[in-house]
Amino acid sequence: MVDLNVDLNTDTMQWTSALSTRASLESAVKDVVAQAQHQLHAPPDLALLFISSAFASEYSRLMPLLQETLSVPALIGCSGGGVVGVDATGEIQEIEGKAALSLTLTHLPGVTVRSFHLSTEDLPDPDSPPDAWVNLIGVPPQERPQFILLASPTSPGISELLQGLDYAYPDSVKVGGLASVSSISGQSGLFCDDQYYQDGIVGVALSGNIVLETIVAQGCRPIGRPYRVAEAERNILTQLEDAASSETGTIATRTPLEVLQDLFQELNESDRALAQHSLFVGVAQSAFKQNLEQGDFLIRNLLGVDPKTGAIAVGDRIRPGQRVQFHLRDAAASAADLKALLERYRQQTPASSAIGALMFSCLGRGEGLYQEPNFDSQLFARHLVDVPLSGFFCNGEIGPVGSTTFLHGYTSVFGICRQADAATPD
Repeated sequence: MVDLNVDLNTDTMQWTSALSTRASLESAVKDVVAQAQHQLHAPPDLALLFISSAFASEYSRLMPLLQETLSVPALIGCSGGGVVGVDATGEIQEIEGKAALSLTLTHLPGVTVRSFHLSTEDLPDPDSPPDAWVNLIGVPPQERPQFILLASPTSPGISELLQGLDYAYPDSVKVGGLASVSSISGQSGLFCDDQYYQDGIVGVALSGNIVLETIVAQGCRPIGRPYRVAEAERNILTQLEDAASSETGTIATRTPLEVLQDLFQELNESDRALAQHSLFVGVAQSAFKQNLEQGDFLIRNLLGVDPKTGAIAVGDRIRPGQRVQFHLRDAAASAADLKALLERYRQQTPASSAIGALMFSCLGRGEGLYQEPNFDSQLFARHLVDVPLSGFFCNGEIGPVGSTTFLHGYTSVFGICRQADAATPD
């Protein structure tokens, strides 16, 4: 674990992103370091590194090669099924299915940077008090650290880690993703400072003059209307009531299958076909918000339907009283979802205040979903102009819905950094 204290000063934050598609790892390392250092006009305080799984056989060589050309106090990184970065021409690129290396260098005056690696054995018991998590990370909650987390997809306890960090640091943002594995070797790679790991979690806690804001695009659109869960056991949903029925005083419950059968009658032909294989359940994360909209739901898989009882199984625990709404996912829905969230963010926050951003996108998105390259990243660039972007394609994405951090699928999570003292709208 590295604890780097950057003295407060009047310097401006700097954030650079570099990308190389050289087939040789030596050449790719030299390429991204030269690009990033040319753009950064101050000493780097943190490096973020994403390497294509095409380099899986060479993960152990990455840190020694990097140390020959780059000196940085704190570094985290991981392997990805694809990587995202800014190429030598200044264009954001998503490189999928071939060798690529993405390097981000940041200069963060007024920010305390702490990098860490955790093994599964390090994690406190789920019933442990918040202090156990604070002692593990080594950052007081009063500092309101912002977390970037990268984890091995084969390491257990990721959901417990997120719950523990939410418990200990309720006011802190957590974003990141699960590293991708090589289809040939089954290996994944995690990097922290000068070390290479094959399991556990690597992360960085950023506290001080920095804000990390999030966009979590789950790629779905709601259909029908919200319902309140009347009866459920663990992840089995057995009875629903119309979410508005309690206001009218006429409460009637139906099975989820009955609700779905009625809903199918309301759908057009194309949506009916889509619902055969791309139907999901959205679970509202606010118990108080009256008018639910995109971004208010945690999207979970619909695992199955029991035709005898009319119950459905959902890929998460469901509690009576929660509100749910069925959702559909396809390329058009994913594009519309991300566009709406980006427009909302741009209206609420001046784009000029963002210094850089990270993108953690599901392997199920990208060119395979949209049938064209660079879709999510280019949509981001059109809304937040000249904001350097880097990241990778994940086996699971980490980001908040409401005030709770979740592990997602089929999602693009963006972490957008700006100075805490940057101007904000009145």
